[in-house]
Amino acid sequence: MLTFVFVCLSVSVTGLHAFTVTVANPSVKVKENEGVDLKCSYSADFGSSPRVEWKFRDHKGSQTLVYFDNQPTGKYVGRITKYEGGIRFNKVTRADTGNYDCEVSGNTGYDEKTIRLTVLVPPSKPVSRIPTSVTTGSNAVLTCFDVDGSPPSTYIWYKDNTPLPVDPTKFPNFKNLTYKLNSNTGNLEFASVSKLDTGSYFCEANNGEGVPQRGDAVRMEVRDLNVGGIVAGVIVALLAVGLLLFGLWYAKKKGYLPSKKSRKQDKTTSCLYTAQNR
Repeated sequence: MLTFVFVCLSVSVTGLHAFTVTVANPSVKVKENEGVDLKCSYSADFGSSPRVEWKFRDHKGSQTLVYFDNQPTGKYVGRITKYEGGIRFNKVTRADTGNYDCEVSGNTGYDEKTIRLTVLVPPSKPVSRIPTSVTTGSNAVLTCFDVDGSPPSTYIWYKDNTPLPVDPTKFPNFKNLTYKLNSNTGNLEFASVSKLDTGSYFCEANNGEGVPQRGDAVRMEVRDLNVGGIVAGVIVALLAVGLLLFGLWYAKKKGYLPSKKSRKQDKTTSCLYTAQNR
């Protein structure tokens, strides 16, 4: 009994307060165009009229005031309602995905908690870039990106309608393929393509919301380096240079081109003519 009285007196004398902010759910998910509540409560230590603010941070780290000075701000006017214990969005959009900080201050105390809001949006048809022709031994990168999916989509690549495993070395049918597949970024990279990599490719985006979406199929042809064509080109260039040199030699021999001596005499004559005119 004496111990209990001593603890109570100690708390009263030192002014120890909890100043605790509590959120009902730190991670909230809701479909686009639906309403949602972000619940945030606080202990009585803050007093009867504490200062409550809400701030939003997007995935780039940019921060915006949502509720400040007892009223919604900017684009949140008419979209949110503040009540005792949280705020309510009348309707959310994909741009509302991010972190919401509930900050409470009063009686010299302060605390804050964060709620992660994810607005669920199905993926759209992914945009892919697939080269149509590459040379054997060269590097080739196929890209795939879904601009709408929330949360972000993961990606699967198909070759000739067969899904490619992330690690081809673990599957006998793909062990001869030397690609790298990043299912998070959607990149499919061939460090050194071979004839085996020729085929029709397309990607698929999926984030667990709605139906997975597929991009357009594009055939990638892997061709050998045309050594014969390169050699022929070099020979033609050498022949052209040889013909040019022969033409210059022949023209000089026949006197079609002025010699150095005649050019010097012409210059001397020109100088004398100019001097006489003066």
